[in-house]
Amino acid sequence: MNIDGWRLGVDGGGTRCRFALQTPVERHSVVLGGVDVSGDFDGAVATLRAGLQQLATLAGLEPGALARVPAHLGLSGVVDSHDADRLRAALGLPGAAVADDRPAAVRGALGREDGFVAGLGTGAFFARQRDGQIRLAGGWGPALGDDASGAWLARRALAATLAVVDGLGEESPLTAGLLLRFDGSPRKIVRFAARVPPAELAALAPLVTEAAAHGDAVARDLLKRGAAHVMMTLRRLGHRAGDTLCLTGGVGAAYAPYLPADMAIALVEARAGALEGALELAGRGAAPRRQG
Repeated sequence: MNIDGWRLGVDGGGTRCRFALQTPVERHSVVLGGVDVSGDFDGAVATLRAGLQQLATLAGLEPGALARVPAHLGLSGVVDSHDADRLRAALGLPGAAVADDRPAAVRGALGREDGFVAGLGTGAFFARQRDGQIRLAGGWGPALGDDASGAWLARRALAATLAVVDGLGEESPLTAGLLLRFDGSPRKIVRFAARVPPAELAALAPLVTEAAAHGDAVARDLLKRGAAHVMMTLRRLGHRAGDTLCLTGGVGAAYAPYLPADMAIALVEARAGALEGALELAGRGAAPRRQG
């Protein structure tokens, strides 16, 4: 098989996992459920194997043939080289570049241009790209971070609802609607927040962003707090007036009105998504650094 010009890319987030095999003449694509390498390694491997099998079938290849294709797998929950090595071995892709899902999102958003990215979806991460090098921060998950993410917004909105129940918080259409959603039961809110995965919790985030767009005081306060974290983190990464900034993820755009003027004026649309970024990174080698 001649694989000149072929690339294999995987964008595996917590909500969905997208696969693409790009050849010089066509692209084959598969979409499956999300993966979390740290939380469920075996489940992630099963999803990835299924997706790769489907890609190979679509391309008329034996599954083992994909091992020869330059590949970049950007996967939620990959923390270090140990995780990457285990995945390469489990998937039979010894030459693949394996990283968490952030570098592909950055390359997709910015291409090769210098700039900053705030990835605000189910989780949250921040990045600076300069001279082709990506510096990453955040992405440690909901237990230890992810401030300003969709899951964080939802969690804080539920906490604000419980504060109203206690007579300590301001009631608003958002908090009233959330309490009604859980049949007026604080216990149901607590159980929901304690038991559901981050992606399911983040599914409530649009209620917050939509309420804020209609002037809800509680929702607007939450977005202001999230925007303050976004601003602080980007400043610490070195963002200065005039530096390009891209907000990605399901709740990213909702923060735009709450950013300071020098950041708001520098906002640009993402050039492409994380899957395109994974395809571009395919075969390029080591993962970017968290620090440096």
